[in-house]
Amino acid sequence: MYPLHVENGAVPASPDLPEIERGILAFWKKDDTFRASVQRREGCPEWVFYDGPPFANGLPHYGHLLTGYAKDLFPRYQTMRGKQVHRRFGWDTHGLPAELEAMRQLGITKTDEIREMGIGVFNARARESVLRYTREWEEYVTRQARWVDFENDYKTLDVTFMESVLWAFKSLYDKGLAYEGFRVLPYCWNDETPSATTSSGWTTTSTSSGRTSRSP
Repeated sequence: MYPLHVENGAVPASPDLPEIERGILAFWKKDDTFRASVQRREGCPEWVFYDGPPFANGLPHYGHLLTGYAKDLFPRYQTMRGKQVHRRFGWDTHGLPAELEAMRQLGITKTDEIREMGIGVFNARARESVLRYTREWEEYVTRQARWVDFENDYKTLDVTFMESVLWAFKSLYDKGLAYEGFRVLPYCWNDETPSATTSSGWTTTSTSSGRTSRSP
């Protein structure tokens, strides 16, 4: 009878779907189903999967929900095909969003102010802020029925992670796969750094003449 976690194995004619979902999540947690699914594949070919990490200094939104399902689908499929898939959750702690949030909390707006207070002081605040919403993220990801390992997570601020990135790039360079090129990017004069289009705050406007303009 289905569902297997229900004692009488029956589903009412008018089910409370949110309650059924919560019941399944509670059963998975008590049964430790995810961890068991990984351990049962011990010795099998490994399918390596590292989550493309989100920023933890902001709350999740619909875009994370959508991509999260894809990130859950492929590891489950490979597990069903007999492979062992460790799913370590990651936290992105680098980049302009993390720096801007730290600046906001410190009440500063200029990079000169960072140098005045000291890079060490600024970095310490940034480390605190980048993991501000980890609990909310865990609740969000778990609620969407996604299996992922939060206990053995990784953070891009970890020295081991940064060293692995440098090692990977050096390997590509040694194989002649790295090259120097040029790319046009928006530049933020206030933050003194190039920024991604999605972070620049620029908008695209089409006029009646057919011309397209971009403005901050």
